Parts: sequence; structure tokens; C-alpha cells
Amino acid sequence: MSDAIVIIPTYNEKENIEAIIKAVFNQKKVFDILVVDDNSPDGTSEIVLQLIHEFPDKLFLEKRLKKNGLGTAYIHGFKWALARNYEFIIEMDADFSHDPKDLIRLHCACSQEGADVAVGSRYSIGVNVVNWPMRRVLLSYLASKYVRFITGIPVNDTTAGFVCWRRKVLETIQLDKIKFIGYAFQIEMKFKAWKHHFNIKEVSVIFTDRTLGTSKMSGNIVYEALFGVLKMRIYGLPK
Repeated sequence: MSDAIVIIPTYNEKENIEAIIKAVFNQKKVFDILVVDDNSPDGTSEIVLQLIHEFPDKLFLEKRLKKNGLGTAYIHGFKWALARNYEFIIEMDADFSHDPKDLIRLHCACSQEGADVAVGSRYSIGVNVVNWPMRRVLLSYLASKYVRFITGIPVNDTTAGFVCWRRKVLETIQLDKIKFIGYAFQIEMKFKAWKHHFNIKEVSVIFTDRTLGTSKMSGNIVYEALFGVLKMRIYGLPK
């Protein structure tokens, strides 16, 4: 059993799921993987089940009954991992927008460099985004600037979804009280970690937009992020 597990939420990722699983397992450090699938109609979970025979005791699947938001998928995965002995729990997308080679760097930031939370950051050193249209780059970049301005959190990429968490952070944050399920979920998790005075370190990564499958971005996700941040600032959030 590894000391680290990579949680990959999926919905209709049949084009990517086998390749991303094998890419994670090909890293020099051993990582386990938990796929949290929201009952994908395209057969994503069936592909994972077949791969479990190839990677027993390293690959795991949790299949939920319906698509119920990215945040709830990650919370499901966090609770699963906390019920086991993983010290480091990593969020990662299935579509190769997050480079599996950066997993070791995120892990090292926590395991060797003193970070409690390591954020794979697109914006800590310039703007490191590939294949996004300029409108989307500006939306994402300005959203992170907006969050930092409104909340005061000292993180350049607050909406990043490539994150390594020390176990103690997830044990301290009250996961059942997380309010948001879209992009604001990522912001809220980092905001709560910061409020608890955990050490957050940004690790510069290059984000590459998906080439296969369909983006899950929607107007509702953006709306939640913009107005959710205001609620965090005005009303505060329970620790």
C-alpha cells in the first residue's frame, strides 16, 4: 500500500480513463488510485473494473448513483481515503489537463518540504495554460485574482483542482460542512485550510486543456464561484 492515493472523479471519461490510470502507475513513485465515477453512461466504470484485475490492491472504484457535482465526488473520495491509512491524498482530473509527472512534485512538497497543502498552480509563475482560448484563460486568471482580493487568501490559483492534501488537513476541515460543489468547492477547501493556519505551497505546473472527451464547465459553475466567494467574505465560513 502506498502512502499516497490519487482521487480521480469521472463522468463520461472512457476516452481518457485507461491512459490516465496507466500514466499514474508509470511514475517512479508508487501511487494508489481511487476513481469516483458518477454512473457514467459511456461505460467509464466498466473500463476501470477491467483494469482492477490488472492492478489489484492499487486501483479502486467507487461508483455513485448519479452525477451530483465535483465537490461531492471529491468529498466521497476524501472520506474513503481517510478511512484507510493514506497520509497524502491528491486530487487530479482524468483528462490529462494535469500532468501525471507532476504528482511526485506535489507529493514531495508535502512529504519533504513542509507543506500541508500543495497546489498545482497555473498562475504562481506567469500564466502556464496550453490550448485554452484567450477568453477562458482570462476568465480563470481573473477569477483567481478576484478570489485573492476578496478573501485575502495568499494563493494565486485558488480554483486549481490539482492538489495534494496532508491527511491532517482533511481530518481538520469539516467535510460535511463544505457548502459548494463546483469551482467554488476548490476555493472553499483552500480557504478553510488557510483559516486553520495550514501551510499552503504552490507548485508551478503547466495546465493543458483536454484533447479527448467533453469539458464539464458550465455557467452555473462560474456563477457559484463568483457569488460563493462573496458569501465567504461577507458571512465567513465555519471552520
